[in-house]
Amino acid sequence: MAGLVAASRFLLAILLGGSLLAASPASADLPETIERIKPSVVVVGTYQQTRSPQFVMRGTGFVVGDGRQVATNAHVIQQALDEAAGERLAIVTRSTPSGAQQRPARVLTVDKAHDLALLRIEGQALPPVTLHESDPVREGQSVAFTGFPIGGALGLSPVTHRGIISAITPIVLPGANARQLNARVVQQIRSGSFDIYQLDATAYPGNSGGPLYELSRGEVVGIINMVFVKESKESVLSKPSGISFAIPVRFLRELMAQEAKQ
Repeated sequence: MAGLVAASRFLLAILLGGSLLAASPASADLPETIERIKPSVVVVGTYQQTRSPQFVMRGTGFVVGDGRQVATNAHVIQQALDEAAGERLAIVTRSTPSGAQQRPARVLTVDKAHDLALLRIEGQALPPVTLHESDPVREGQSVAFTGFPIGGALGLSPVTHRGIISAITPIVLPGANARQLNARVVQQIRSGSFDIYQLDATAYPGNSGGPLYELSRGEVVGIINMVFVKESKESVLSKPSGISFAIPVRFLRELMAQEAKQ
């Protein structure tokens, strides 16, 4: 009997060890995944030569498509530019060997119903991310997001947070005012809400527009959103909730497909 018990314990140890070994690659892959993602994550802001500082951050973005497109939240770029004073939209990337590099940018298209925007940048193509389109995203799935939380104060160095999809819940993102209500937005409100990812990891001002990705392959499953989901402006520092949200990436794929047809 003692031998049988010992054998059973030995078998259990093998099974547990095997399960631990099987579960470990996802954790082991994360540092490599972050290294692949970081060159594609950029700072979105505005540049004006006559002010100090010349570059002012508005949020995070990430490179998609042909390497000259940047995805972000619509609210990140919605504030009007002071073009008369020379203010222009720009991004900052750290993917070049020489370090940080600033690129002029312009708005290609905007989806206000899902708070998404697609920008076009000048210069050499940057490494784009891979957008997830195979297996459905599930509650409890491990994810990470990289961006520039409180970048104006902490500096423009990418920071990664890890968590899970804690819920997939319906929501409707209202337009900021009646002038922004178009046929698509009205139809969205009439037909009901769309699903959004609720996360147990905390995003901060500056994370908006950044990529949410699965751990092993780094495929982007969503876009971090902090404003239209929670309040009209980011106030996490004064009203911390510990809950963050992300827009499913399928809406970004749809926006890119529409832009490609134009």
